[in-house]
Amino acid sequence: MTLTLPGFDHVRLPGAGGVELAAAVGGRGTPVVLLHGFPQTHLMWRHVAGRLAAEHTVICPDLRGYGASDKPAATGPDVYAKRAMAADVVALAAALGHERFALVGHDRGALVAFRAGLDHPETITHLGILDIVPTLDMWNVLRGASAAVGYHLFLMAQPPGLPETMIAGSADAFFGSFLDAWADDPAAMPEDVRAAYLRASAAAVTSIVADFRASAGIDVVHDQADLDAGSQLAMPVTVVQQDWGAHLGYDAAGVWKAWAPDLDHRLTRAGHFMAEEAPEEITAAIRDLLAR
Repeated sequence: MTLTLPGFDHVRLPGAGGVELAAAVGGRGTPVVLLHGFPQTHLMWRHVAGRLAAEHTVICPDLRGYGASDKPAATGPDVYAKRAMAADVVALAAALGHERFALVGHDRGALVAFRAGLDHPETITHLGILDIVPTLDMWNVLRGASAAVGYHLFLMAQPPGLPETMIAGSADAFFGSFLDAWADDPAAMPEDVRAAYLRASAAAVTSIVADFRASAGIDVVHDQADLDAGSQLAMPVTVVQQDWGAHLGYDAAGVWKAWAPDLDHRLTRAGHFMAEEAPEEITAAIRDLLAR
C-alpha cells in the first residue's frame, strides 16, 4: 500500500531539464513548498503539511532522485547539483501557477532550499531550514573523531562504483541505521512509514549517492563562488536545528548569520527528524517565519 498525505492531491509535473517530480498538493492560500530529507520522501511532512494547509497552498515534492520522482542518470556533476534540484522546485511551483513562494527544507531538502534562496531571490519569499549548515560550512566543521557522525558523507563522496555496490548490498541496514540513530523518539516514525522510506531508498541507491557526491564536489564550488562574491540570502530566514554547534565545536548561529542577515535561529530538543517528532513546534516555527 502506498502511503499518502491525507486530503492532498498527488501529481506529476515538470521540473528542470526534462525531469518530472511527484508531489502532494493541498490547501488554499499563499504557497509554501516543503522539501524532504534523507533517507525520506515527502511523507515526512504528513503532520506539518495538513496543519499549514488550513492557511496555505502546500506543495510537498519528492526531490529529483528520490521517492516517486524521476531519477536521471548522473551523466555529469551538474545533474544532482543542488542548483539543478533548486531549479526543479522553481519549475514545479511555476507549473502550479506560483511565481513566488515560501520554501522550507529538511536535511537534503534544506540544502536544496539554501541554493534556491541564493539562486532565485526574486522567487523565494521566505526560507526555512531544518537541521543543516550550508554544504561549504558542513565540510569545514567536520573535523577529528567527532566527524564520524557524518561517515556517510565521506562514503558517498567516493568515485562511482564502490559506494553504490556497498550500499545496494545492504540497503535496509544502511538506510535503516540513520532512521534509528537520528530519531530521539522512534514512535514518531511508525513501522509502515519506516518501511516506506526503506523501500523508496533501496530503489534509489544510485541517485541518492549521486546527490551526496555532488555535495562533495559541484555544490562546494557553487557555495564558494557565492561566498567569494559576498552573496547572502535576501529573504527572512528561520533555522531550526539540534545543538550541533556544541557537539562539533562551532558557532552554528554565527555560521548562519554570515549567510542570512534576517535570521531567526532556534535550537530544538527534538531529534533530527523534527517534523515528525515535534510537528507542533515545527509548524509554529514555519508560521512565525511566514508572518515576518
